[in-house]
Amino acid sequence: MTLAPVSFAGAAENEDDGDRSGSEDSRTVTGHLEPGAPDFVYLPVDVPRGVREIHVSYGYDRPQVPAGTTGNALDIGIFDERGTGSGGRGFRGWSGGFRTEFAISADRAATTPAYLPGPVRAGRWHVVLGPYTIAPQGLDYEVKITLRYGPSGETAPPRFPPERAKGRGRAWYRGDCHLHTVHSDGARTPAETAAAARAAGLDFITTTEHNTSSGHAAWEGLWGDDLLVLCGEEVTTRNGHYLAVGTDPGVFVDWRYRARDDAYPRYVRKIHAAGGLVVPAHPNCPFVGCQWKFGYEGADAVEVWNGPWTADDELAVAAWDNALTAGREGGGRGAPDWLPAVGNSDAHRDGQVVGLPQTVVLAEDLSRQALLAGLRAGRSWLAESADVDVQFTASGPRGEHAGIGERLRAASDARVTVRLKVAGGPAKTQVRFMTDEGQLYATTLADGAGTVEWSTTPSYAAFVRAEVRHPVQDGGTSGLPGAMAAMTNPIWLGR
Repeated sequence: MTLAPVSFAGAAENEDDGDRSGSEDSRTVTGHLEPGAPDFVYLPVDVPRGVREIHVSYGYDRPQVPAGTTGNALDIGIFDERGTGSGGRGFRGWSGGFRTEFAISADRAATTPAYLPGPVRAGRWHVVLGPYTIAPQGLDYEVKITLRYGPSGETAPPRFPPERAKGRGRAWYRGDCHLHTVHSDGARTPAETAAAARAAGLDFITTTEHNTSSGHAAWEGLWGDDLLVLCGEEVTTRNGHYLAVGTDPGVFVDWRYRARDDAYPRYVRKIHAAGGLVVPAHPNCPFVGCQWKFGYEGADAVEVWNGPWTADDELAVAAWDNALTAGREGGGRGAPDWLPAVGNSDAHRDGQVVGLPQTVVLAEDLSRQALLAGLRAGRSWLAESADVDVQFTASGPRGEHAGIGERLRAASDARVTVRLKVAGGPAKTQVRFMTDEGQLYATTLADGAGTVEWSTTPSYAAFVRAEVRHPVQDGGTSGLPGAMAAMTNPIWLGR
């Protein structure tokens, strides 16, 4: 849906012709949207020459609605004179519903987080309104566009994070690949997030702001030998969210489509071409637009644990476990023939703990390529904090050996031993060995530490994965196990 364009008088080039440097000009547009309005409403703005900064503010009504009915929620962003075409060539920023105003100029420091700095060039720009939900009464909105005139200035080139940190060589590295700062709807600055990551004992993080790449250049001076920062995005569609993890710096992934539009595969290919991973996020989240509807073809992993453990995560792990048994729809580039699990904090602000949970990856070194290879291969396990440590292996009668994400190649009737070593678990830790038949062994570690062994055969268990859980808090009345403290990807058994 495209509205009537907003026009401004042109800025003269010199004082004799009425130079407008230092002046500003504003236009206000009001409108009304009914339930069933398009996902995106485009407001064209004809920007003349001589503009230093474009400033946009907006508001909308929030009427009371009947119980069980969604109210009004209106997102906002902007595209420049290069257009609004699919793929986002003209994309200059998106703040969703988190900000009521934003400004864009060539000055990086003056441009609002979530938006990309750069000259305000002449041409037809588009303010984009995204009516996320509309009340039965409809939605009244007001948008004010202000142009500030003067020399455009120069934009300093972005400084992106390096692709490698010192690391420890081949080792297990802890990371959180789903984080938000003030560059989308988070309250922490990148500096505060980096400090929280270090405090959590993390080796790497991924910047995944909603529908914008502006955070990629926001970490200068915050990375170091002890912390690698990867670039990415949380792509927030109307039919679920997914993470682009470890993409080339500056790569933007469009989000303006639904499952029925058949656009998702194109962006899967774009992420893979940019060197990144596709990871559906919180697939069972109950909020509007959050449930994952696109299927898992082309995905490289799935986020089964998002923030503090909840029933949503229990459902996600159960669905993932079923997929391990049934086989997956199809892998991303270079992925195994099963879908690895990851866990991330999705932390936005104080009170939401960075690194709860975290994914621990076996990588050849602390580099973008090595970490993504480990994640893609499923050589990883998940933990609620750096206090928890697990070692999970399987061995066969002839010296065969396999670790997490690997296959123990043994005869179908061979006796294999699965071994789990736990440290730093909760008191009365519940250990469970899960297979394609479900739970086949469980025990308790009174002090949260110890070694558990179990013997089986590949004919009895096609795979084994381990869960380390807190004790049940409700006395078992719910029938659900305790909250997760750690869990592994599977070890596959058999030839």
